[in-house]
Amino acid sequence: MLIHSAAQLITLAGGPQRGLNLGDLGLIEDGAVLFRSGRIVETGSSDALLQKYPEEKKMDLRGKVVMPGFVDPHTHIVWAGDRSAEFELRLQGASYLEIMEAGGGIVSTVKATRNASLEQLKESARSRLKRIFSHGTTTLEGKTGYGLNTDTELLTLQALLELEREEPQDIVLTFLGAHAIPPEYAGNTPGYVDQVCEEMLPALANWWQTQTNKPYPYVDVFCETGAFDLTQSRQILEKARELGFPLKIHADEFDNLGGVSLAVELGAASADHLVVTSLDDIKVLGESDTVAVALPCTPFGLAEQQYTPAQEILKAGGILAIATDCNPGTAWCESMQFAAALACRYMKLAPNQAIAAATINAAAAIGMDQKVGSLESGKQADIIVLDIPDYRHIGYRFGTNLVRTVIKHGQVYQGEEE
Repeated sequence: MLIHSAAQLITLAGGPQRGLNLGDLGLIEDGAVLFRSGRIVETGSSDALLQKYPEEKKMDLRGKVVMPGFVDPHTHIVWAGDRSAEFELRLQGASYLEIMEAGGGIVSTVKATRNASLEQLKESARSRLKRIFSHGTTTLEGKTGYGLNTDTELLTLQALLELEREEPQDIVLTFLGAHAIPPEYAGNTPGYVDQVCEEMLPALANWWQTQTNKPYPYVDVFCETGAFDLTQSRQILEKARELGFPLKIHADEFDNLGGVSLAVELGAASADHLVVTSLDDIKVLGESDTVAVALPCTPFGLAEQQYTPAQEILKAGGILAIATDCNPGTAWCESMQFAAALACRYMKLAPNQAIAAATINAAAAIGMDQKVGSLESGKQADIIVLDIPDYRHIGYRFGTNLVRTVIKHGQVYQGEEE
């Protein structure tokens, strides 16, 4: 199909964007893109491509913005139950850490998730995936982390693998067995760390090889006060690396424990949250290929005042991405459009920067930048059409869905041909 006459075609060609170069949209006015067999063949001006490919099936998108599908590089998409009661407690003044220490927070979702069947987990996640897709996210990362024992963590991975086969999105998997301390290990964090390293990660490696030919999933750890300290995080990530797993880290959401520098040292693909990251850690991050993933929906969901210091990360030359952190406790948000709107307001990104952070840089955070995140020859035909005349409406507008049509692997899932 030849999509043509777009008011603005955003290509984002050229790979991940570092530092102050963030925001090069590769914009083509009155642009067109041709795709065949699920892959992009060519982009250019509408006049040129209409003349070159006169016999192609066509879609006239006059007055619309066309761009790569959003990539969401940090979600906790599979869980059971909800935490609406905790939201009410936070409104009454309880902090996230206080709720967690009282047995709420992640542990309350763990109890519900452990009691859910595979089909129950899949069906609750499927409804979220459909909303995510309708809002323009065509590739996302999905974490485990609400099982905190070997059987439930592997069941969550099974749900994610099956959902990726059944739903249109590409889902990149992450094992987050070190998300929190399970109730049975209360007061014995070192014991649980040993279980993750000596039982769960080897079991994951063996199980994965029987389930799929895909590369190993990422292994992540929540390096934070009340979860895993720096030494414990190192133990888990070094064991994961020894077994051949690629790495990620949750760091600096509430306290600066040094997780970012650990992530860079171990070659992690990304370090995520980064709300209270020190200038020294930002400098280390800026000199590395570890992607800084900001999650603006999370401080918003917690009514916090502090957000990821995006401007300092960009000045240091870092690769900045944004994600929703879709989860039941702090950020039940299924829209990368809203994450971009928050990034513009609270991280002071311009709309073009937020778009790049939500597409090509987000793809780099999950190792997918050679396949998705931009509209370039040979890449997947993952395209969204927005019912707006100018890209700056992304970020400017919020609370409504601007996406009119979603195309994944060259298949049109919404909208009608014209």
